[in-house]
Amino acid sequence: MTPRVRVVIADDHPMFRYGLRAVLAASTEVEVVGDAADGSELVALVEQAQPDVVLTDLQMPGLDGASAAQQILDRLPGFPASAS
Repeated sequence: MTPRVRVVIADDHPMFRYGLRAVLAASTEVEVVGDAADGSELVALVEQAQPDVVLTDLQMPGLDGASAAQQILDRLPGFPASAS
């Protein structure tokens, strides 16, 4: 059995996070390891959870998704193996 893909979700809309988590939970190949409501939470969560994939909204209050992604790449230079 192949390991499940570990995913973190970031969006400022709780219902969107809830819905995306529910859809991904239906897959046997994906494990949602956390969710964040803003970019600052996202950066801290990624450092703690070390997911394989981050799904983020780009427009969030405070630290936006693009800035959070840059901070993640700056703090964790090996994450992910293939950033795009």
